[in-house]
Amino acid sequence: MFEKILIANRGEIACRVIKTARRMGIRTVAVYSEADANARHVRMADEAVLIGPPAVKESYLVIDKIIAAAKQTGAQAIHPGYGFLSENEAFCHACDEAGIVFIGPPVEAIHAMGSKSEAKKIMGAAGVPLTPGYHGDEQDPAHLHQQANDIGYPVLIKAAAGGGGKGMRLVERSEDFIDLLASCKREAISSFGDDHVLVEKYITRPRHIEIQVFGDSHGNCVYLFERDCSVQRRHQKVLEEAPAPGMTAERRAAMGKAAVDAAKAVGYVGAGTVEFIANQDGSFYFMEMNTRLQVEHPVTEMITGLDLVEWQLRVASGEKLPLAQEQLQIRGHALEARIYAEDPDKGFLPSTGKLVHLAPPAEGLHVRVDTGVEEGDEISPHYDPMIAKLIVWDVNRDRALARMLQALADYRVVGVSNNIEFLSRLTACPAFSTADLDTGLIEREKAYLFPEGEAVPDEVFQVAALAELLRETERAAKAAVRDPDPRSPWHARDGWRVNATAQRALMFRHGEAEHSVNVSYLRGAYRLECNGRSVVARGELNPRGLLRVELDGMRMDATVIAAAGRRHVFVQGRAWQLAAVDPLHHSGEGGGSEGGLLAPMPGKVIALVAAEGSKVEKGAPLLILEAMKMEHTINAPAAGTVKAFRFAVGDQVGDGAELVEFEVAAAA
Repeated sequence: MFEKILIANRGEIACRVIKTARRMGIRTVAVYSEADANARHVRMADEAVLIGPPAVKESYLVIDKIIAAAKQTGAQAIHPGYGFLSENEAFCHACDEAGIVFIGPPVEAIHAMGSKSEAKKIMGAAGVPLTPGYHGDEQDPAHLHQQANDIGYPVLIKAAAGGGGKGMRLVERSEDFIDLLASCKREAISSFGDDHVLVEKYITRPRHIEIQVFGDSHGNCVYLFERDCSVQRRHQKVLEEAPAPGMTAERRAAMGKAAVDAAKAVGYVGAGTVEFIANQDGSFYFMEMNTRLQVEHPVTEMITGLDLVEWQLRVASGEKLPLAQEQLQIRGHALEARIYAEDPDKGFLPSTGKLVHLAPPAEGLHVRVDTGVEEGDEISPHYDPMIAKLIVWDVNRDRALARMLQALADYRVVGVSNNIEFLSRLTACPAFSTADLDTGLIEREKAYLFPEGEAVPDEVFQVAALAELLRETERAAKAAVRDPDPRSPWHARDGWRVNATAQRALMFRHGEAEHSVNVSYLRGAYRLECNGRSVVARGELNPRGLLRVELDGMRMDATVIAAAGRRHVFVQGRAWQLAAVDPLHHSGEGGGSEGGLLAPMPGKVIALVAAEGSKVEKGAPLLILEAMKMEHTINAPAAGTVKAFRFAVGDQVGDGAELVEFEVAAAA
């Protein structure tokens, strides 16, 4: 077995590999870019080597730098993770040349499966079922058009060197073929440097089912059952599960045999995934083979009780597979949800910034969290915005679905937009919960998954108000300790009045609407009135924002995080974002509380239009943000003075970050 390995990756997969290596007594070396100098995988590894600037083409994709890091640290093997160089045959060859073990398949297998068209030729010869289509070398548009006409519409044009949903076009009519072919080829050459395409029959309501295979250098090969990855957005997986709902033993055996035949046809060694497109009638066709560990491998681990990274390390060191096919079995059901820093309501635009508050659900037998970040870390604009993979397991699918809903409800993320609410709706969606699955599920269930105009429950504003009041009391108590007369009654924030009850209003904004919570101070409690509904509220708040609430005798747990003028309220399995409104502050576009102007979205400061110390009129431009190649001007909410800018030109800012310290001019 290896004594030391280098991990040629970052983020959650690097952390995942480190965990298994540490359990096996293997030392680890991390590589990192300048942007990842303080990343979690760097903190976890035994050693770490800087390999370049943030851009992947100057760091994580530079083969020579990674080989040099392995030699410098004495690493005997390199684990490529997934993405980056994991399926790069030049990298595999460079490892061989340097005498370093590549923890993956031989270069010949990567080469054979690197081209979709070549792979399909090999699979056809091995007797693996193929989707009806044209996989030849002739690329003349007229020839491809005729092939499509012969296959029958709809057809799918696919880049032979493609992946990740790029270089694909659905053609439903013959007259559209030539234009869509040209578009597909342009995207393919831009993304992969190769415009070779193939044309296949498009399967209506297809399911995406993949088989995990494993081979060793002694000629053994097994399949570790299937995963259903049908729930996708733009050809990218969102929710995965194992085993596939509705899978019969006969169909599983047939797909498993086809996958093993595919692996043996290319002399496969290590972990690989054979992906199939499956018809609703049970027929299935080879799609491609991923010559690496998959992002969704944890669901296979959860139903088999195996560690696939350990298997990778053992096989790469020359050992035989730990188990034979007849020794493998399925237990229970597992689901994986990918937690991303993205905004589903803005077309899933990625979000960047600091993770101000990060509290995943507790891990145990039923819940697992694979992540590459911790609270205080940054979601960088340079890399994939994944926060974590949330994996749950239980004895059957219904119970696993319930576990997933509870785990998502327990997840707390503040600082970046995220898809947790969307994943909760997706898990609860009747089509998904009843396993009415196909790759178009998200599109056809849009009305359910993207509800419009959802009203905020009164309890949300009441919980937010209670948290404000409790924080005020806590601050007053801390201030009293520092005062020469700590027992003075003037320190108390209990609303005491002579022969009267103190009253005040707290204001919150959700969207464009402002909501008032009227507060009356009672002995040891508060009366909170919102939208005509009045409750007696009391509670306890801890430093992490966890709030034990009692509203008219009904108890519940909530979390309220204050960050950059926003109040992030997590209550009854939902998350709501409110802006705290200072009634003395005249807010406007990009406005926030306490004299600050907040970023309406994550972006980059590209210009400071006003000068610090300058007096401006209402509506005057102050600075310009660039987000997703669009410019957004932040204007003065009122006449006043620009006291200070919080960021410089070129700085990346998170959603809700305070951009400008602004002082509103006194009324004349």
